[in-house]
Amino acid sequence: MSSDASMLSDDDRPLRAKPGPSHTNGNGHIGMNGNGGADRSSSLSDDDEIPLTTRTKSEPMTPDVRNLKRKKVAAESSSEDELPLASSPMKEARSAAVPMPGAVLATTVPTANGTNGKRKAAAKSKAIVDSESDDDVPIGKTKRPTNGKAKGKPAKKKVKKEESDDDFGIESEDEKPIAKKRTASSKGKRKQAEESDEDDEDDKPLKKPVAKKTPAKRVKKEEASGSETPQPKKRGGKVKKEEGGEDAKNGKKTKKEEEEEEIFRWWEQQDPNGDGSDKWQTLEHNGVYFPPPYESLPSHVKMKYNGKSVDLPAAAEEVAGFYAALLESDHAKDQTFNKNFFTDFLTVLKKNPPRDGTKITKFELCDFRPMYEYFEEEKAKKKSMTAAEKKEAKAARDALEAPYTHCTLDGRKEKVGNFRVEPPGLFRGRGDHPKKGCLKFRVKPEDITINIGAKVPKPKPNVPGDWKAVTHDKTVTWLANWIENVNGNYKYVFLAAGSSLKGQSDMMKFEKARELKNHVDKIRADYTKDLRAKPSQIRQRATAMYFIDRLALRAGNEKGEDEADTVGCCSLRYEHVTLEPPNFLVFDFLGKDSIRYYNRVQVDAQVFKNIRVFKGDIKEGDDLFDRLETSHLNKHLSSYMKGLTAKVFRTYNASITFQQQLDEGTPEKGTVQEKLNAYNHANRMVAILCNHQRAVPKTHEQSMVKMREKLRGFKYERMKLRHALFGIDPKFKKKKQYAEDESDLDDDAVIEHEEQWKAREIEKAEKKFQKDNDKLAEEDKKPQPGSVLKDKIAEIESEFKRLKKERGTNKAELKRDKPTEKIEDAIEKLDDKIKTFKLQMEDRDAGKEVALGTSKINYLDPRITAAWCKKHDVPISKIFSKTLLNKFPWALEVDEDWKF
Repeated sequence: MSSDASMLSDDDRPLRAKPGPSHTNGNGHIGMNGNGGADRSSSLSDDDEIPLTTRTKSEPMTPDVRNLKRKKVAAESSSEDELPLASSPMKEARSAAVPMPGAVLATTVPTANGTNGKRKAAAKSKAIVDSESDDDVPIGKTKRPTNGKAKGKPAKKKVKKEESDDDFGIESEDEKPIAKKRTASSKGKRKQAEESDEDDEDDKPLKKPVAKKTPAKRVKKEEASGSETPQPKKRGGKVKKEEGGEDAKNGKKTKKEEEEEEIFRWWEQQDPNGDGSDKWQTLEHNGVYFPPPYESLPSHVKMKYNGKSVDLPAAAEEVAGFYAALLESDHAKDQTFNKNFFTDFLTVLKKNPPRDGTKITKFELCDFRPMYEYFEEEKAKKKSMTAAEKKEAKAARDALEAPYTHCTLDGRKEKVGNFRVEPPGLFRGRGDHPKKGCLKFRVKPEDITINIGAKVPKPKPNVPGDWKAVTHDKTVTWLANWIENVNGNYKYVFLAAGSSLKGQSDMMKFEKARELKNHVDKIRADYTKDLRAKPSQIRQRATAMYFIDRLALRAGNEKGEDEADTVGCCSLRYEHVTLEPPNFLVFDFLGKDSIRYYNRVQVDAQVFKNIRVFKGDIKEGDDLFDRLETSHLNKHLSSYMKGLTAKVFRTYNASITFQQQLDEGTPEKGTVQEKLNAYNHANRMVAILCNHQRAVPKTHEQSMVKMREKLRGFKYERMKLRHALFGIDPKFKKKKQYAEDESDLDDDAVIEHEEQWKAREIEKAEKKFQKDNDKLAEEDKKPQPGSVLKDKIAEIESEFKRLKKERGTNKAELKRDKPTEKIEDAIEKLDDKIKTFKLQMEDRDAGKEVALGTSKINYLDPRITAAWCKKHDVPISKIFSKTLLNKFPWALEVDEDWKF
């Protein structure tokens, strides 16, 4: 782990320990030792992400000009609703402001008759008026329409169809907004953008505007009047979906337009978080989706007991199948897992005994291998399905689940998160959980309580049965809940991560952490003073707060005997903290999710003295803070600030550390990859602070081997270009940048690379041949003969024979002749690519034992990342996956100077 992070400022940084000889990072935070740690990898995907947009603000219109325009439009419009949208200087200022809870951010303008923000722009030329917000104005100054100036018809003029990057399916890397905007211009001056929502898949961004062409009549009108695209206006927090596109004229909608929906911009509302009581007014949904009933296995597939096949009824066979599916996993090797499974299996067998009278009493005599082999065969069949078959199966699945993926909340369509009820199975738990292996029962409608609006119809379950209860509680955000049988915990169905309710909760969490900046100095002064207090309870509380602040420890809650033995600060026991004079403490315990926390840290002398006193009065197994409970600690913290808990401290410390690490470690003139490495380094420092460890992924070394092979390919390509350059003009051999051979690319490496390359090309040709034939079969056409594939393979082998002859000759023949200038440019680009790729390899290897996703999702204010990306010209798609872009739309519009 890197330990070169700078110290943070005294004002905003979390209090830190003095650096010890080991296990600390240079930031003063406590790092991880690397000893042990359960596997805990991130599930985030970074592929196919949408980059951040560049936004500019338009100039505010003066009141005189605006009033003059209103009068002119009023003379032409017969309806109050047809008045053009007015611009507000205050609105322009708000467009750059940080959205804050409770701030007045709505931008509606009251009309004469008392209506609010519902006036549409008058357009005598039938122009399509954008409904984007001020924050999304295309680059370039946008003027208001000069209605009434261009009276009469302008001279007829041919309007050439404009060609933009989007006409060729190309998007500019610098101009791609978060919600992919497509722009159409008139003579390169007018730009329009239409925003809409496409939320049919989890990984799609929140907004995806559709290209829109300016009608010819409008172009002529604007050319005659000298006006440009009118400035659109925010409308009460909603972005109105337009009817743009050529088909709109004919009353038709494109496929994309049909899929798009309005996006509710809740963060622009006057009171985005409500009054603290009601979370919604109307709520309608179809309940939850239950898994299909169990289907019995073929008659020849049976478990064995003492070497003989057992005829099990369906209920018992299903439970046996749960274990059989895990037969080759680590779970089946776990004694606790096996014991709990067999206990529950025997309970099921009592109610559903084998039909052939077999008495099952010993786990060791059970043989689940026949069932396991059948499941593996079925997996292989699924993998071998053609693309068309997989697509058809997915379509069928999606059709069944479609009614449950969305709900209607206050008249808006919002996506539901975990709408699927978890199927029955064996509980696995995390770490050394005492109940792993226990049977999770099948959840039925009679187990579930659903929450809907009072005046909406009760949904019907997709399986036989009726709901346990139907409530109409507006103060909660869950749609359904039930109690799972293993641990007796409530399970809830909520809206998806990108929903308005989830977004409001996230924003409030980070705003509360930011508010802590105003109180943290007093809190630290008070607990430092209380470290010497006479009452033991106060000293214990102060010592615990010291650990929570310095080490970012979780508060910890008391665990029952039937739960995993994980602890936090308040639940530390005698054996979890070891004293090492003169002033070092060694922490060693299992934290959340049974992740080991090991840390040796230098502490203040008074803290060391307190721990020695606390341990002197207890023995192994006793609580270290025997006079302190988490509830008492949080109650004390709330006296400083409403809603302050130990968890808020953890969020604050993570975000403030991250902000200052970025400010101090980001190179101003570095490449994008160098900046990304600085970002990931800052993220790693936070992950170390919060103990977000993971075991080195099993596939890490394999992925590093693939990356090394890819790097070797870049070097091989560079070598061939150099040799081709020398063949054209031997003088290039004397140039320094071309004279030296590529590092670690010897003859053996060249041979290995060409052989692997040849194998990949042949495999690619075979896959393409199969895919083309599958496509022809779908179209009821005759498939290609095998000779087509043979010819392609022969062509590949011929090419690699030629490359084999070139080995060791320092000569190379390019497929197409290129001038020396282009070859030099290609080598220069490869040099940049090699440099960037090496940085990526270093970054991946450095993060192999740290889970970066947890802090990015839960502890780092996403506005820090959004502002950093804007300031340093880094596409946010390099950092945030589509899932995170969908989760944090409210954070992406901050100014580049925003700070936590």
